Amino acid sequence: MGKFDEVCTIASDYAPVADFLTIYIEEAHPSDGWAFNNNISIRQHRCIEDRLAAAKMLQTRNPPFPIVADTLDNNANMAYGGLYERLFIIHKGKIAYEGGRGPELYFPSEVRTWLETNVGMPYLHTPKKSQ
Repeated sequence: MGKFDEVCTIASDYAPVADFLTIYIEEAHPSDGWAFNNNISIRQHRCIEDRLAAAKMLQTRNPPFPIVADTLDNNANMAYGGLYERLFIIHKGKIAYEGGRGPELYFPSEVRTWLETNVGMPYLHTPKKSQ
C-alpha cells in the first residue's frame, strides 16, 4: 500500500473523531525540473491555476478528506516545513505530533499510533444486527 493510500485508510478509520486535510504544496519533482521517475507529468507551478490543477489531480484519487492548495508564496510550506511531505496532528489548538520530512521520514503509521494512544482504537463500521 502506498503512503497516500495508508493516510486515506487512517482518515477513514478515524473519520468520526478526527478531521484530516491535505495541503498541496510545490511539486517535489516537476517534469520541467528535477524529475524523478514521475508517474504523472506535473510542471513547476507558475501560477495558482497550475497548483490548483495539480491538487485536483490528487483529488481524483478520492481521498476521504479535502485537499487544498498552498499559495504560490508557499506560506503553509514555510510555516510547517512540509517540503516535500509531512504529517502533523493538531490537538486542542497545538501541534501534538510533528512527523519527519518525507519521503524518508514520512511514516503514516506514527499517526495511527498517536491516534490509537490518544483517541482509542479506530471506529469500526459494523452493521447493527437485526433483532
